[in-house]
Amino acid sequence: MTEVQKKRLVGAVAILVSAIILFPLLLDGTGYRERHLQDRIPPAPAMPALVDIEPNRSALPDTAEPASPAAPAVVKVPAPALRPAIVQAQPSIDATQDTPALDQQQVPVAWTLQLASFRDEANARSLRKELVAAGYKVYIRHGPNMVRVFVGPDLQRSRLEQLQARLKRDYSLDGMIVRFTTQ
Repeated sequence: MTEVQKKRLVGAVAILVSAIILFPLLLDGTGYRERHLQDRIPPAPAMPALVDIEPNRSALPDTAEPASPAAPAVVKVPAPALRPAIVQAQPSIDATQDTPALDQQQVPVAWTLQLASFRDEANARSLRKELVAAGYKVYIRHGPNMVRVFVGPDLQRSRLEQLQARLKRDYSLDGMIVRFTTQ
């Protein structure tokens, strides 16, 4: 036998011995048994008993005629200091003259009052804080170089016109009414 054949024979014997030792360790089936875990799902709950509910079949009021005007609701304000702000925030408007409308995309047309534009955001926040304390709905929008302060929005432009006159009288702010957008 040549030297190369001896080395090949020794290598084959070493591989055969290692296979005889390792195959029983690898293929004893313990991994297969581990995959069969017991179910830990609880049994389904019992179904509740069905309850038969009798429908209420009372007649609805006739709506062919408009209802008679009711007395206005009385709202109790907890703090006397807030009473002037709440009275100011509720303008009296005839809803038949200024009805909300829809635009071409069937979106309600809403209006908002732009009160001021500031370069400094701190000034805008200060005005917003003052108006919110007085009971107005105020929000701020950031533009490219300006921070704008708005009051509103409202579906009726006439309410904002009254609000604009009141803010001009109370705060000396000339605002302009613009179409409300979400951008």
